[in-house]
Amino acid sequence: MKGKAHVFGDDVNTDEIIPARYLNRIDPELLARHCMEDTDPEFVAKAAPGDVIVAGENFGCGSSREHAPIAIKAAGISCVIARSFARIFFRNAINIALPIIACPDAVADIGPGDEIEVDPARGELKNATTGNAFTFSPFTKEIQEIIAAGGLMAFVKSRIDG
Repeated sequence: MKGKAHVFGDDVNTDEIIPARYLNRIDPELLARHCMEDTDPEFVAKAAPGDVIVAGENFGCGSSREHAPIAIKAAGISCVIARSFARIFFRNAINIALPIIACPDAVADIGPGDEIEVDPARGELKNATTGNAFTFSPFTKEIQEIIAAGGLMAFVKSRIDG
């Protein structure tokens, strides 16, 4: 994964990721158009496919709805790097195959617009702008399989179908 960093602070909640006024729909394209709009109205216009979100502590706190990770993924974001994640957001992100990485040291090094390279299977992250490299706990084999399948439902279906 390679992309430009979009940096946010601590405690970014699910209503900031996708405002509640759009939660009556589940259309990924609609959600993508409004991703982060109350926090950064220019986010969708600035974000390019493959870019990454970088944030502080407790990213994705708030509701248990899957709308937030769906909006992020549909907006073309390749992964989210944060100091920590709310547990329900973590599970929802993996369920829809959005890679999320807890790497506090990298978060401290990454600035807006920095070019980031991530290898989640190896647990390696590089800030190509600063040249600094970081390691993090790679995804478990099971999480890697869920993400490779395209999400939990696709993973389960592939197992059932054999």
